[in-house]
Amino acid sequence: MLSSGEYERVIQKEIDRVNAEGEIERQKRLKDEEDLLPDCDLTVWLRDCKGELVEPLLGRTSGAIPTWLNGTLIRNGPGAMTVGDYSYNHLFDAAALLHRFHIKDGSGTYQCRFLQSKTYKRNQAAQRIVVNEFGTRAVADPCKTIFQKFASYFKFEDSDNCLVSVYPFKDEIYTLTETPVMYRIDGETLETMNSVNVSCLKNLNIVHHTSHPHVEDDGLVFNIGVSVQHKGPLYTIVEFPNTKKGSEKKDIFSEARIVGSVSCRWPFQPCYMHTFGMTKSFFIIVEQPMGISVMEKIATNFNTKPLYSVLKWNDKHPTLIHVVDRKSGKNVKTFLAEPFFYLHIINQYEDKNHVVIDICVYKNPDMIECMLIEALKTAKQNPDYAKMFRGRPVRYVLPMNVTENLANLVTLPDTNAKAHMTKDGKIFVVPEVLSNMGCETPRINYPLFSGKKYRYFYAISSDVDLKSPGTLIKVDVTNKTVLTWTEIGTFPSEPVFVPSPNGEDEDDGVVISTLLWGNDPCKTAVIILDAKKFTELGRTEFETPGPVPKCLHGWYFPD
Repeated sequence: MLSSGEYERVIQKEIDRVNAEGEIERQKRLKDEEDLLPDCDLTVWLRDCKGELVEPLLGRTSGAIPTWLNGTLIRNGPGAMTVGDYSYNHLFDAAALLHRFHIKDGSGTYQCRFLQSKTYKRNQAAQRIVVNEFGTRAVADPCKTIFQKFASYFKFEDSDNCLVSVYPFKDEIYTLTETPVMYRIDGETLETMNSVNVSCLKNLNIVHHTSHPHVEDDGLVFNIGVSVQHKGPLYTIVEFPNTKKGSEKKDIFSEARIVGSVSCRWPFQPCYMHTFGMTKSFFIIVEQPMGISVMEKIATNFNTKPLYSVLKWNDKHPTLIHVVDRKSGKNVKTFLAEPFFYLHIINQYEDKNHVVIDICVYKNPDMIECMLIEALKTAKQNPDYAKMFRGRPVRYVLPMNVTENLANLVTLPDTNAKAHMTKDGKIFVVPEVLSNMGCETPRINYPLFSGKKYRYFYAISSDVDLKSPGTLIKVDVTNKTVLTWTEIGTFPSEPVFVPSPNGEDEDDGVVISTLLWGNDPCKTAVIILDAKKFTELGRTEFETPGPVPKCLHGWYFPD
């Protein structure tokens, strides 16, 4: 018979054996799962840039960059992931970093500078996060008294960290985010010049707007935001007039005016919108069932919840697609679709009494949580991560003049999209899938085909479980075919199309993208692809003194 001490040793030995076998099984399971997990090196999003490159950095050029391509690609995105000893929790919170790739005579230079927003300067001065961001709460000021802290709860302050996009307004360049503040920057030095608060412009009352305005050939700029009027919140279309350089009207913002509006479906939960559509005759507002809870946004000033917690996904309700007449500014027809989440509209156009709109859609907004810093760090251990990013480009066709109740109200011959009349007289639309590859940050031949019938778009594949996740795609929406460009170990940015001077076809031109290397954080490049063949023409590579983070959106400005 065993003594109590011997018995405890036997039991402990058995426990150790079971634990050891369990650890072996756990490691085997992890290894088996690893093959199913994203192969994407998402740490390219987490690089913490601390130094600026004020002077242009010369690079090493290979291949043949077309000599007609002379201009500047300015890109925007998250730059610094920390302030002092404090870290941001979401990719959308990091300090905006501007990148400038100047291309001239077959070669290029690189610069980067931080946007000097009020939020950035206050953070740097305090060496902590002083303003609530999308996923990060401000750090309390230890020097404030309890009464000062209480008073600060009633200061409803949004961040002006414009880290999303870059757009031309007249002959000036502005950075945007979804709060209604824009910063003007110098296109040569990337110096921050001044800011414009759209919410303070006469009679607009804009509380937030999209990061992607539309720029017309004649210089008119349109954007959509939520404005608060006496009847309640509206989706409001704002026109910024074309005030040409040297004219008496030098301030386009003082001349901005409302040209259309649609009432919000839920007054206390207006829809979150990142883009909108525009054709020759219509504005298209896609009201997805994800709202911004007004009451919970107010409450975030008093609780510890981040701002993204105020986004509410109402998957029991359809997506509404509003078509607004550009002449009258009135909503002429609203279509219903299954609930979906989206960030980017690819393009839209009119065709034989139909409006066609192509969108990158997701089943739900889980991809927003994919961009939490912790989610990015642990993505390779999350077998569901790729599914959360599983978006697809689809086409909705909106029949504008319905004269009889057909089984399919879409009468265009070149689409599988459908529409039918519901029992209560509304039109429900069913999309056609344009490609079985995920896509994000889609771009088209914007100068010549925005708002017009088109054939090609370019994007980054959002399928992070591809063998090479950093894959650029060219989608033929007519033939439903895809061309890809990839280089193992690199991660390209949004592809920007630039038409060739004497081009005849829609895809006569080049696609400009930038590259990062997963194994070398201090290396970047600007790469030029032949848009028609989708093959590389040339590139300029740069060895940088510090890490280069991944960016979001940009704009090409020809010299």
